[in-house]
Amino acid sequence: MKFLRVLATLLLCTTALPAPAQVQEDEAIFLVAHPMFRDLDYRQTVLLAAPAPRGGHIGVILNRPTRRSLGSLFPEHAPSKKVVDPVFYGGPFSRGALVALVKADVTPGAGSVQLMKHLFLAFRANTIDQVIEQAPNDARYYVGYVGWRPGELKREIDGGLWAVIDADLELVFRKDTEGLWEELLQQSRRIRAGAPAFHAAARAGAFSKVNFPPR
Repeated sequence: MKFLRVLATLLLCTTALPAPAQVQEDEAIFLVAHPMFRDLDYRQTVLLAAPAPRGGHIGVILNRPTRRSLGSLFPEHAPSKKVVDPVFYGGPFSRGALVALVKADVTPGAGSVQLMKHLFLAFRANTIDQVIEQAPNDARYYVGYVGWRPGELKREIDGGLWAVIDADLELVFRKDTEGLWEELLQQSRRIRAGAPAFHAAARAGAFSKVNFPPR
């Protein structure tokens, strides 16, 4: 995912900005969107991101519940009706596909990536079906996800687009995600006036448009 759209007025804004942070290369992290984001996919979002097996990073948006249940998406699949939580919007990549964050001690099956201890992101349909049938509420289900090519997330963080805090498994599965962005923004680095790397990138036009890699 390349740099996100920011309003042109950002260059005139005197609001304090989060200090740039270093991306963790081997750990899952929470990404808290900068308050000036106006892109509809990422405005006031909290993301869980972790290194991908082949380089880059993968993750999902944590605080975008939809109004749909898994049972309503798959009405002929009886186990789906047992899922209590709504389906969440995970991101703009493959937004027509279902992925699942699975809380487990071991991998839930093929096509799964371990994001942190006791947490896996499952992509393969038959693995997700197995989770739904065996432990439907030990997972959270998303339509779409987010991906970064090698080096992209670091550039975004260095540019001030995200505040970074340590990932917490309990927060990943928090029932009510309303207010999560505001809470984690307060927990992130103390807001300080100015962020040189961010302003330099803005002056260079780095945030002028959304430019996602192929999905």
